[in-house]
Amino acid sequence: MRAMVLAAGVGSRLDPLTRSVPKPMVPVVNKPVLAYILELLHKHGFREIVINLYYLGDQIEEYFGDGSGLGLKITYMKEEKLYGTAGSVKRAQEFFDDTFMVVGGDDLTDLDISRMLKYHKDKRSLATIALSLVDDPAQYGIALLNERGRINRFLEKPRGEAIFSNAANTGVYIFEPEVFDLIPAGQFYDFGRDLFPLLLSLRKPFYGWLTSSYWRDIGSLDEYRQAHYDSLQGRVAMKMPLPEVRRFVWMGENVEIDPTAEVGYPVVIGHNCHIEAGAKVLEDSILGDNCIVENNAVVSRSILWEGARVMRNTMIEGCVVGTGCQVKTNAAVFNGVIIDPARNVGG
Repeated sequence: MRAMVLAAGVGSRLDPLTRSVPKPMVPVVNKPVLAYILELLHKHGFREIVINLYYLGDQIEEYFGDGSGLGLKITYMKEEKLYGTAGSVKRAQEFFDDTFMVVGGDDLTDLDISRMLKYHKDKRSLATIALSLVDDPAQYGIALLNERGRINRFLEKPRGEAIFSNAANTGVYIFEPEVFDLIPAGQFYDFGRDLFPLLLSLRKPFYGWLTSSYWRDIGSLDEYRQAHYDSLQGRVAMKMPLPEVRRFVWMGENVEIDPTAEVGYPVVIGHNCHIEAGAKVLEDSILGDNCIVENNAVVSRSILWEGARVMRNTMIEGCVVGTGCQVKTNAAVFNGVIIDPARNVGG
């Protein structure tokens, strides 16, 4: 089985975190979100993967290499400009001669791909999209299905009265190769804005598969944090990258925790972390490798990237701390502030 993972996006909504790392490489529980997608594809029988690259794509290629470490064969397709979701897949047309899958490289999901594939085959569909019920459909494409699951209406990122459904497009698709006949070559072309309305106008077999599996777009700070909380609380079926040393505490090697420090749960503590005297790492917190929480500092519901340091007598809550950042002594940072990797915060 073959699939394409779309990994060319800039990830501007996660700025400034994505100034130095492409969005598919943004860590979720200390591992790039793209790694979870590739592991899911492997689990469901996919072995050959195409990944398109544009923004900081060398980081993706360097990390995953040829894919052999995941039991995959990865082919990279570099883009000198953005071609859109459908336009990028069109450039990989020669790779696909049978039913194939397309998935975004920056979503966290435990979707049952095998069931979706069976649904697609049973419906004899040309294009099938996975749909998930969401509270705020305005930021997604939405679909309306008939009683047989066929899509009879689709709208990309609706506004106000135009919202007719809360079944959101997850960006997980299954196609037959014949779909390439409908995608123009060499130009920007989008699935939601261009291809899907065309499928409807031509009355092509276009189906939606409504799933209750976990799915979350990590493209905004709120969604990114929530993906971590969901992971720690067991709401998504995923393999934690570190061993569970006690219930709901996952910890790497060479971790030093002072006897007077407090570690709550659920938490993840990466390799080579130091938690000093009187410090507190409280529930729903994730420390990347080589992080330091100094004397009497408090970390609550926060995500520290590799090498971050929370200095003494400092409190952070609901924060994302970038790679190598320091939150300086006596600072208090709350409510989802992103700490720019280019500077320090506090006083």
